[in-house]
Amino acid sequence: MDRTNRESADIKAVVREKYGEAARRAESGGSSCCGAAPGKECACDPITSNLYDAAEAGQVPEKALQASLGCGNPTALAKLNAGEVVLDLGSGGGIDVLLSARRVGPTGKAYGLDMTGEMLALANENKRKAGAENVEFLRGEIENIPLPDNSVDVIISNCVINLSSDKDRVLREAFRVLKPGGRFAVSDVVTRGDVSPQIRQNMLLWVGCVAGALEETEYHNKLGAAGFEQIEIEPTRIYHVEDAREFLSEKGLDVDALAPQVDGKFLSAFVRAAKPLAAKTTESCCGPTCCK
Repeated sequence: MDRTNRESADIKAVVREKYGEAARRAESGGSSCCGAAPGKECACDPITSNLYDAAEAGQVPEKALQASLGCGNPTALAKLNAGEVVLDLGSGGGIDVLLSARRVGPTGKAYGLDMTGEMLALANENKRKAGAENVEFLRGEIENIPLPDNSVDVIISNCVINLSSDKDRVLREAFRVLKPGGRFAVSDVVTRGDVSPQIRQNMLLWVGCVAGALEETEYHNKLGAAGFEQIEIEPTRIYHVEDAREFLSEKGLDVDALAPQVDGKFLSAFVRAAKPLAAKTTESCCGPTCCK
């Protein structure tokens, strides 16, 4: 295995373990480390807390909310219409899938894709509790989406694409499965401007717990390279050094000295893009029966 593949495998192993732990914690009745209602011990609560209002929280099983590891609320920002097909990349406990399913209605469909067995088990339990008949959870990786070309109207995701070591492939796969005119509407962590490697590493560990966020211009360029148009990156939360003071202090860093290099450079954002109407994908099928 070459270095790139080895690093990718290492990242996936860490992410799988982290999300598996979050699912187990939610099953036992506790919030995930970066859940919707984290405890004092969680260094990530400014990112993941207060993302869903009371009305939304009331529409899903409590364990779906407890297992949330997101940085935004894509279902509140994405325009979803009755009868559409929605795909959530890295669906976790299923909160965004279940909320989307309600919005697209019985004539629509909401898919969730996740690679972690514990999260999929939790998501299917939440699906059963919610009585959602237009929902299907798929096991797989966001770099290899197990759905056919041109089959999805809207792709959503909540702080997951930043975890991938091959974001170009993720975006190409998203483009492939979207129908012509389909929409890409995700919440993700991004950075703004130059940040020193040491600060970037520590801040991204805090912001996403395990994260490899793109600089916002780079994110825009990668979407364009994948074929998307109408690209917009809209900040939803901007983080400051005070949000991470405890975490950074534990790393032995001088927080006050870091402030000028940190404030305003790490943010959650809503990322929008569209697949051109003329861009029907003609690549080979990558459905469940033909993607190895």
